[in-house]
Amino acid sequence: MPALADHRSEIRDALARRLCDEFTTFPSEAVHRCVADVQACMAHLGLDATPARVERMAREHLTGVLKSEPPSGRAPAGGVDG
Repeated sequence: MPALADHRSEIRDALARRLCDEFTTFPSEAVHRCVADVQACMAHLGLDATPARVERMAREHLTGVLKSEPPSGRAPAGGVDG
C-alpha cells in the first residue's frame, strides 16, 4: 500500500504546483493545503477524487477566496492611484 500512497502524493504535489503557478498571490503552503483538503473532503464524502476533479474543485475554492477579498484589502493594480 505505500506505493499507492506515494503515487497519490506525487499527483497531489503536481496538482498543487500547477495551481501555485496559477495563484501566485497565495503562499505555496496554502495551495498545497487546499489541494490536500479537497482530496480528503471528496474521499470523506465518498466521491471519486480523480486528479481532474480535485484540481477543478481546488481551483474553484482558491478563486472564490481570491474574489471574496474586499476591495479595500486588495493590493492596488499596477500602482496607479485612482
